[in-house]
Order: sequence, then structure tokens, then C-alpha cells
Amino acid sequence: MHCDRIWRNARLATLAPGHPGLGIIERGLVASRAGLIVYAGSEAQAPADLDAPINTDCAGRLVTPGFIDCHTHLVYAGTRSAEFEQRLNGVSYESIARQGGGILSTVSATRAASEAQLIAESMPRLDALLAEGVTTVEIKSGYGLSLEHERKQLRAARALARDRKITVTLTFLGAHALPPEFANRADDYITEVCIHMLPELARDGLVDAVDAFCENIGFTRGQTQRVFEAARAQGLRVKLHAEQLSDMQGAALAASFRALSADHLEFTDETGVIAMAQAGTAAVLLPGAFYFLRETRVPPIDLLRKHGVAMALATDCNPGTSPVTSPLLVMNMAATLFRMTVDECLSGMTRAAAQALGMADRVGTLEAGKQCDLAIWNVERPAELVYRLGMNPLHERVWRGQ
Repeated sequence: MHCDRIWRNARLATLAPGHPGLGIIERGLVASRAGLIVYAGSEAQAPADLDAPINTDCAGRLVTPGFIDCHTHLVYAGTRSAEFEQRLNGVSYESIARQGGGILSTVSATRAASEAQLIAESMPRLDALLAEGVTTVEIKSGYGLSLEHERKQLRAARALARDRKITVTLTFLGAHALPPEFANRADDYITEVCIHMLPELARDGLVDAVDAFCENIGFTRGQTQRVFEAARAQGLRVKLHAEQLSDMQGAALAASFRALSADHLEFTDETGVIAMAQAGTAAVLLPGAFYFLRETRVPPIDLLRKHGVAMALATDCNPGTSPVTSPLLVMNMAATLFRMTVDECLSGMTRAAAQALGMADRVGTLEAGKQCDLAIWNVERPAELVYRLGMNPLHERVWRGQ
């Protein structure tokens, strides 16, 4: 069987379903052709006729699926370091938001920036993710809050994928905050999101999924439901920022629309978890935001385990609550702050993250037929990827066989 490239003598963490733990295979081999995996398994059991012009000896290194950052707000302008100082002095995130700071300060900077400026500011953040093995990233809008500026933000996100070897999925988050021109008119703004912004952006091919911020400083359940119904009318899947600061039963609402994911979830109760389990909705846990905001209420990890909800991890890269561009750090935070296991952390950055994006048929595991997205690590044990702080052991990153 002719291939483009073969990686030999690797310790594979396949993450393949049906295999115990991480699906570790000693002396493993991965073969790719036309950007897809054609074989991933034991070298001893590989087809005898496998050959390729490029053969790489991994020297026993660990090979995992490429990391997937399934929740980011990567494209924006400006910084919120002044607000960080305010919070250090005891001002709450909610107070800052209600005084016109928070998301709206980033909206102002993003609106003022050109598309080229957004690309230039966002590229170093993307490069930091790539340097730690990320091969797929989700990027949300939500800092434009008008058709013109949401389009600009999504176009900038699309441009990042043209300049780097990475898969980018685009999420429309028009229902992120109330823009100043719609002050005290939240229902009118949601009408604008549903009737004008979403259909136009979908027609432009700039929307893969639709998100909303259902929260006491965001939008109500009823307003969120309107956004989800508009997304369904466009044939688009949904996800939700749910229960980060309060219990608004957002997880259950997301599940009722068979959402791809419900994200944050610190205040979600068992009713919401059961609904997610029944709908196949993944939980996206964001320990960077939990840490940065100095929160104390941990997401219901035991309930998620009990009911078999897939637990994904993501950086939540954003300027206000999680200025994080390190998936390795996020895994350590998940282990230390949320008490997740090594296997759960690595699955959270690969297989579960793929499920949270509706991409489990393409990425997230090392299996024949999936994209050949690999992260090759200078480590002996998977636990080293979760254990270390401030060290990046990535040896090689492979995207679609390249």
C-alpha cells in the first residue's frame, strides 16, 4: 500500500473509542495518504506492503492526535489589562461589565480596528496555540455586535486559516453582549441578530455554528431560545455559554436544541447534566476563566462523569476572562483545580473536543479515515503533558499529513 509518509517506532495514544484509557500502543505506526490516516496501530500488525517516500523514526516518542481548541474568542483588538488590575483591587467582573467595561470595551477596540489589524493582532495568539500542538481551533465572533463588524471579525478568523496550516471553525456569537446603540433594548437587538445578522453571515459562508451568552449579565433564556430557533432555520448547530456565573437552566435549554456543547457550567445542576447526556451535548470546561476570575464553584465534574457526558477542555482565549494561549497549561489547571484525571485531560483536548465541534468523524483520534493531524511529544508518559508547567515538549506538529 503506497502512502505519502509513515511515522514508525512511536508510542501511540490513539484515543480511539472502544480501547481502554488512552488507547496506548507501544511500537506503533501511523501512515498517511492525501492528508488522511490509512493505518494507525501496532507496527507488527501493519500491512506488509506499506511503503512511503518519507519514513520518520519517532524514537519512542509519544504521538497523540493534534490538539483541538474548541472554545476561543481569538480574534479581537486591544487589551483588558486595566480591568485585570481593577479585579486585583476587589472589583467584580459583573461590576466592571455593568459600568460599561468588560466585553463592550473590547467591542469598541474591535470596531475601530481594520480587518488587517485584527489579523495582525490575532496571529501571535494563534501561533502560540500551534506551538503546543493545536491543529483545529474554533474562533467565535461577538466583539463586533453589528453586521459590519461581526462580518469583519469572522473574515479575519477565516484569513488566519489561509496563512497557517490549521483547521478553523467559525462560530457566530452575535448574542454576546448588548451593544451601546441598543441600550435597554435587548429584545430589539436579538431581533437584529436573528433577522438580519445571522442570515447574512450564513449566506456569506462565515458561520459553522451559533453561540449565545445566556447569563444574568448577558441574555435571558427566552432571548437565547430565539437565537437558537433562528440558527435551526438556517440549518446550523448551536452551542451555549451556560451557567458560568448563575444557574439560568441554560444547559437544559441547550440540550433541548441538541446543542453541540454547553460551556463553562459552574452552576449547572443534575437536571441540566442529565439533559445534556440524553441529547449527546458535550461539556466544554474552561479552567482558564475559572482561575483568572478567581471563582470558587467548580463545574459538576462528578455529575458529568456519572451521566457519561463528554468533557472537553479549551483555552477560552479572550482578552477579559481567560487571556490563555496554552492548552498544556489548561490541562494542568483542569487536573489541579477540577480534579480531572490525566486521561480525561488528554481526551478533553482531543476526542471530546472534536465531539464539541461536531467533528468527531474527522479529527480527535488516530484512526484510519480521519485527518492525519498529529502532535509528537518528547515525553515518555502521557502524564508529563499534564504535569509540567511552563515547558513545551512538542517535537513535531503534523496537520493533514504535513
